[in-house]
This record gives sequence, structure tokens and C-alpha cells, in this order.
Amino acid sequence: MFNAVGVPQSILVLGGSSEIGLAITAEYLSRGPMRVVLATVPNDPAAEAAVAAMKTAGASSVEQLDFDALDTASHPAVIDAAFAGGDIDVAIVAFGIQGDDEQAWQDQKLAVLEADINYTAAVSVGVLLGEKMRAQRHGQIIAMSSVAGERVRRSNFVYGSTKAGLDGFYLGLGEAVRPDGVRVLVVRPGQVRTRLSAHVAEAPLTVNKEDVAQRVVAAVEKGKDVIWVPGPFRFIMMVLRHIPRPIFRKLPV
Repeated sequence: MFNAVGVPQSILVLGGSSEIGLAITAEYLSRGPMRVVLATVPNDPAAEAAVAAMKTAGASSVEQLDFDALDTASHPAVIDAAFAGGDIDVAIVAFGIQGDDEQAWQDQKLAVLEADINYTAAVSVGVLLGEKMRAQRHGQIIAMSSVAGERVRRSNFVYGSTKAGLDGFYLGLGEAVRPDGVRVLVVRPGQVRTRLSAHVAEAPLTVNKEDVAQRVVAAVEKGKDVIWVPGPFRFIMMVLRHIPRPIFRKLPV
């Protein structure tokens, strides 16, 4: 349970070496110690450093679990293991991939891989997290979406379409589990400075992972269902969603 000052006692990060997921966890840890469970890709070379970083940030304990997003049959056992040590107060769904955008729509295997990881696997763990948290009658799910899913663009439409699906699922899940005391926050960031975006030209309104973390924790405290990072993206996307397609396709987006 969250304590009297709004600090969770346990956090699960699915995509446990995700820089954004770890930044959100570190932001929570700055407010007090808690149990951290990191579910990482088997043989993830970044897993050891992620565990060490969370210990340094103040975690009372850190558990690492193998999590293969593509092996959906294994997901129930992973989620069971994460909850075996007690209730999970916050679960962060922070895994995903973005391949070469031009290759993805012309490469069946890459397109399916992005869809399986970014959408199918996210739905799989979402159903399981909802079930567990409904049973414990409390919990917060944080789902990392993207502004790329709000209006899917020609430039990255395979990736954008997977995020659109994830976004819609978790918004719906939030409505479904609300009566049982469970909340879902959908996070729609623009470009974030991480190792995965280091090779990409920096776009306007690019933010640091710490900026995302601070806004996420503040949004949870306020009971929000969806946020944009940075905030002005909300109004930019409001405009872009309503531009007619013949005009939209001519925009440099």
C-alpha cells in the first residue's frame, strides 16, 4: 500500500533495464525506501547495472526476474513471482522496441516483432496485472505510451500503430479496474534523451528521462489517467489530431 505520505512500498518494472522505468523508480525512491522488482530480458547485459542503480538509489531490496516479452505463455509465472513477495503497489510497463522505421513497413518479420513486443506483450501483462491488483484491491499501473500513437504518421507508422494499440488498451483497462481500487496512468512522451535515442536527431521539446519521471510521479499523486511529456504536447496533438489527412501528409512530421 502507499503510505500516509503517498510513497509506495513496492514497485515492479517490466522492462527492468528501461532508462525511463528506472528513472521513475528512482524518483519514487527519493521519497523513501521500498522493495523493487526488475523484470528484465534474459541475459540482459544491462540488468546488473540496473539492480546496482536501484540499490544505490535507496531500494530496501531489489529482485531481478527474467522476462521474455515474446514468450506470452511465460508471463503468468513471471507476474506470480513478482507478487510472491507481497503486494505490488506500482507496476511500470516500460518495455518496447522501435526498429528502423522505413525497414519496418517493408520487413514482415520486423513489423511483427514490433507488434508482438509493443502491443501483444503489453496486453498480456496488462491483463495479468489487472487481475492481481483487483485481487489485492489497490495498485497503480503506469503504461509507457507515446505521442507517436495519438496520430500515426507516415514516418513511423508501424511503431506508432503499436503504441496506439497499447494506449487504447490501457485507457480501457483503467476504466475497467477503477471500481476495484486500481488506477492506470497512460504516459505519452515525445522524444526522450536515452541511449536508444542517442543516434536520432533531437526533435523540438525533447526532454530528459528525469523530467518524465517527475511528471509521472506527480500525475499519480493527482490521480490522473493520462499525461503528455512535456505538457505542451497535449495541445500540439490536439491540433494534429484534427488536421485533414490531405493536409497532414504534407506536414514535416
